[in-house]
Amino acid sequence: MPTPKKGPRLASSPAHERLMLANMATSLFQNGRIVTTLPKAKRLRPLAERLITFAKRGDLHSRRRVMRVIRNKSVVHILFTQIAQQMEQREGGYTRIVKIAPRVGDAAPAAIIELVTEPVSAKQAVVKEAEATTKVAEEAPAQAEEAVTEETAATEAPAEEAAEATEAEKAE
Repeated sequence: MPTPKKGPRLASSPAHERLMLANMATSLFQNGRIVTTLPKAKRLRPLAERLITFAKRGDLHSRRRVMRVIRNKSVVHILFTQIAQQMEQREGGYTRIVKIAPRVGDAAPAAIIELVTEPVSAKQAVVKEAEATTKVAEEAPAQAEEAVTEETAATEAPAEEAAEATEAEKAE
């Protein structure tokens, strides 16, 4: 039995772990949040975020790749229509893990993993917009300088020709 490449082993076999994570992802997309152990939540996060990224693309190939993991068509429909629309402005960080008190039965560290439904903060949007405008502002003077040099070259060429013509007339 091969060891997982990263993270702790969550189940008895890799196939069981894959099925368990698929079931947890289905529950997460159905309910918006689930309570589980901390190691399971940490292993679920990359899978859930990858599935949301596929849903944001929205094409047929992405839908089929999500259907490999989530077998429930109604959950896939919710993921592609509602959840992807909520996450449209967000570039990543679609899920949040919050640690809670240990589980009562075996004192395992518990956590809540939930979808981040709040809109992207206005401050981040303003900062990104300001960066974009400064880049445009830096490019605009460079383009203006190029245009000025082209104009001066165009006006200098006829002036030089006129000067040569007058020198030729004097010589005659």
